Amino acid sequence: MKILICPLNWGLGHATRCVPIIYSLAKENEIIIISDGFPLNFLKNEFPKEKFPQISFDIFASYSISYSKGKFQVGAMIYSLPKIIFGIIKEHLWLQNYVRQHQIDKIISDNRFGMWSKRTFSVYITHQLMVKMPPKLQFLEKPIWRLHRWFIKHYDECWIPDFEDKDNALSGDLSHKYPLLANTKFIGTLSRFQILKNIEPDNSFSTVCILSGVEPQRSIFENFLLDKFKNSMEKILIIEGKPQSEIKKIRTGNITIISHLSTEKIAAYLVGCQKIICRSGYSSIMDLAALNCLHKAEFYPTSGQTEQEYLAEYLNFRLNGQI
Repeated sequence: MKILICPLNWGLGHATRCVPIIYSLAKENEIIIISDGFPLNFLKNEFPKEKFPQISFDIFASYSISYSKGKFQVGAMIYSLPKIIFGIIKEHLWLQNYVRQHQIDKIISDNRFGMWSKRTFSVYITHQLMVKMPPKLQFLEKPIWRLHRWFIKHYDECWIPDFEDKDNALSGDLSHKYPLLANTKFIGTLSRFQILKNIEPDNSFSTVCILSGVEPQRSIFENFLLDKFKNSMEKILIIEGKPQSEIKKIRTGNITIISHLSTEKIAAYLVGCQKIICRSGYSSIMDLAALNCLHKAEFYPTSGQTEQEYLAEYLNFRLNGQI
């Protein structure tokens, strides 16, 4: 089969959690990965041509957003809404021609609303079937949930990367609060670390900080961490989450800043360190769960990002045995 895989470019998480799917499908199929920016660079590094000749890459830009510098991201999302709607329509029209020209047999879209086609079997991946809203806007949660369902209905299947049993779920209300459509199913968690075997811990650093997410909040978080640890005696590693052709490495005192690392090296540092600092994005949570490192995590949700604020609180309760 010829399979199209299309992760959204809102941070690296949508791309990283596609890694085990790509590995599995690439054994017997031809894969085309459609993305842009850092997610595309990350997947090109993860699946180099010399090792994976059956995997090729193409570019079609996701509908980009910019977060606010402040603590209220809903306003930034509303401001970006016309661009997002235009982007969904544009990618959907583009996809119809692409499916015809390349004779695509299957499409797997990670949170890209317009990447479905009546011509071929289409799959949508999301953990966030309902969107958490700020307290004053909670009356909008159900209408937005219904709107999301409308998009999901256009796909043949919707895969939820979590466990059906709510007691073991990592996403909580995001996937379990409201009734599911008939085309929806839980597939278990997805992490790029699932494919690794015999991870050798590397305890070179006491604390490992992983940066991710949309600008300017990614850079704000980086500056916060640099200030937080500038006088620390611990050895600190900051992974910027900026995949590019060359790895850029800077040392400033006790802090090592590195643009990106291989999946194997990141896993070794995470397993070997004493503390992990990261955003409470869902892909990061699944990654830490795959490495049995959730107990080491100190989550800093993106300011005003209600999904991450909810997940940080939810995981804190879980880790303390309260749910």
